[in-house]
Amino acid sequence: MDLYRNNNFTGEKLREKNLSWVDIFEEIPIKVSNSALISAFMTGLEADTPVTQCDYDRLQLSTSPYLERNVEFLIDSMDDLSIEQQKFQYHYRNLSRQQAQQQAWLQKRRSENMTRKAAGEEPLPEEDPSNPIFKPIPEPSRLGSFLITNRMANYCNQINGVSGQSFSRLYLMKALHKN
Repeated sequence: MDLYRNNNFTGEKLREKNLSWVDIFEEIPIKVSNSALISAFMTGLEADTPVTQCDYDRLQLSTSPYLERNVEFLIDSMDDLSIEQQKFQYHYRNLSRQQAQQQAWLQKRRSENMTRKAAGEEPLPEEDPSNPIFKPIPEPSRLGSFLITNRMANYCNQINGVSGQSFSRLYLMKALHKN
């Protein structure tokens, strides 16, 4: 929560706190219940069906709309994560470019100082705080990538659950078909 209040989701701060994408959200169980009056009303709305009637809808093999939608959401999340990774690549590319500029500037300054020493003048300081190449580049926030990764894990779990149920139904139907 301290990181969220300060909006400081950098890689260094996350490593200090030992946080990963799994730690971002905590699942809280919620129990929803209806009053007795609502339950009685809902029972009255149900169609009168005999208890002996078989519920064949449970054996329906088609889960494609649900599965298809979750796979589409997963693909969209992967695209979002790719965009987040591009932001970090851009940051690190700028950081390496800045370090190269700093090294070039330091080499130039050292050669100037050698020339000044040879001429008997006082050398210039090696680091100039007013120079913009010495200004640190802020690291982008990692909160977005953590949230996207958590969302992708949820979609994968849902896909895994649905596909597991579908395989169970398929094996059941295969066994019934053999008989």
